[in-house]
Amino acid sequence: MDDKKVGLSDTTQAKTEPKTFRRNPIIGTKFTIAISSAKGGVGKSTFASNLALALKKMDLNVGLLDADIYGPSLPKLFSINEKPESDGQKLKPILKYGIQCMSIGFLTEEQTPMIWRGPMVISAIKTFTQKVMWENLDFLIVDMPPGTGDTQLTFAQEINLDGVIIISTPQEIALQDVKRGIRMFDKLKVKILGLVDNMSHFVGDDGKKYAIFGEGGVKKTAEEFKKDLMGEIPIDPEVGKQGDLGSPIVESKPDHEISKIYFKFAEKIKSIYL
Repeated sequence: MDDKKVGLSDTTQAKTEPKTFRRNPIIGTKFTIAISSAKGGVGKSTFASNLALALKKMDLNVGLLDADIYGPSLPKLFSINEKPESDGQKLKPILKYGIQCMSIGFLTEEQTPMIWRGPMVISAIKTFTQKVMWENLDFLIVDMPPGTGDTQLTFAQEINLDGVIIISTPQEIALQDVKRGIRMFDKLKVKILGLVDNMSHFVGDDGKKYAIFGEGGVKKTAEEFKKDLMGEIPIDPEVGKQGDLGSPIVESKPDHEISKIYFKFAEKIKSIYL
């Protein structure tokens, strides 16, 4: 009998060992960019949707894949209340605001809880990456779920991700999870394009900046891991308001100061790949 004990480090290494990966491209796309945070509630879905819209407004063909199986946001953010068409083999993305969209939320009722185990989640992700008729995309933006679990590992190990942008708010409780995400992507050899400091501060009516969630944490983390700090996005109530209305701020108010920040992100992404 082998008395060797298996610790957490052993099981983690077994799941994330990068030597046996065979990453597959997503048919119909040139570049696939994941938006990740490893932490919920930091504005990742809002960032993904507005970045996709900014890229589209630069005359690029863009798709948006909501990969958050347990908490899909795209149906609400884009006010989509229809189901995708199918030819019996593949699903056809729903076109909204000129963007090809897909989400598990299109296939289930809004109030239906997704009580799925890992294998079902992985099966859904494989459907969205292998059985969706993405058409001639310059960029597919993938809104990743929080955490470093099955969905993230499936994408990082089996899908050809061209890069990942990591979103965080400045407080330490968020950055603890972000650091885990950075280590995961680094270990799996997925290129991290940079970090974004979301909800970095609030500008009051008096014109002063208020660092509600603290300040400097994302920049410090970027420096610690030798990553690029892509920029900051301040808190603005209009962002949440427009998202709740199903018309994100880049679509509804392209001249807004927040929209201009997203256009800068889009320009940077375009300059890297095209």
